[in-house]
Amino acid sequence: LTANIGVPNDVDMALENDAEGIGLFRSEFIFMNREHQPTEDEQFEQYKEVLVKMGDKPVIIRTLDIGGDKNVPYIDIPKEMNPFLGYRAIRLCLGNVEVFRTQLRAILRASVYGNVKIMIPMISTMKELKDSKKILQQAKDELTNEGIKFKKDIEIGIMIEIPSAAIISDLLAREVDFFSIGTNDLIQYTMAVDRMNSKLSYLYSQYHPALLRLIKGIIDNAHEAGIWVGMCGEAAGDPKLIPVFVGMGLDEFSMNSPSILRARYIVRNLNKADMEIIAKSTLNMENALEVEEYLSCLFADENESCLRTCKNRRRQE
Repeated sequence: LTANIGVPNDVDMALENDAEGIGLFRSEFIFMNREHQPTEDEQFEQYKEVLVKMGDKPVIIRTLDIGGDKNVPYIDIPKEMNPFLGYRAIRLCLGNVEVFRTQLRAILRASVYGNVKIMIPMISTMKELKDSKKILQQAKDELTNEGIKFKKDIEIGIMIEIPSAAIISDLLAREVDFFSIGTNDLIQYTMAVDRMNSKLSYLYSQYHPALLRLIKGIIDNAHEAGIWVGMCGEAAGDPKLIPVFVGMGLDEFSMNSPSILRARYIVRNLNKADMEIIAKSTLNMENALEVEEYLSCLFADENESCLRTCKNRRRQE
């Protein structure tokens, strides 16, 4: 159970809540609310601060994820009709190689101070992943030639938050060390719904069987390839869904720090075999409401009749 953070000061709360690591360091906050791009040294100091505070615990740094709803004045981001489907995250980084390589150099330099992993957001094709890895290798070669130390065996992973990546996750898994499922965008792109549109909020649900089936497929493909898989979207901290994801075989949950202790209590007090049954049950349901009611029913201890109904259903399955 790990924490999501945006700035180095967030580490204190993560440690207070017994986080086993940082599952998502949103590095874009280092780039925002300023007129000029942060230098390599400025970035290095921020990453180093987090790594030193976390000691041997893993820290996953997500590379720059701007565009969409997050813009900066010093990078040319065109105005778009639908920015969430446009020039953002890794697409923007591959179009601004110097910005991307500078960030990777800073992360690599900081790697000697802790247990860092690099995560690339919004991968949708194999080419994007391979191009990203080439730039990472260029950064490594530069530092080697300059005599600057860095860890050679840093794990590299990707966020699975686009349906195309979920569908080819068996292929992507051959190229990386881990996946992290970003449920917030995965819901949005799977359901073709703007998560900020209140009129469509009924479609934006982390309980939808389509989403759960995608997640199960991602986990299975990752394990088939021998890599681990985590989750860093809001669903990772949902008390009703934690048993489902454990039952599916999810290896790591990353959430807001205050949710960690409750999540740990849930995981410790449920039987793995029961969670596997629960997970399988949700995959065969027709809609999000049915899934949510089923899970609410299972974990509503005060409602004995509801529990009996759910237990009967489980026995039938």
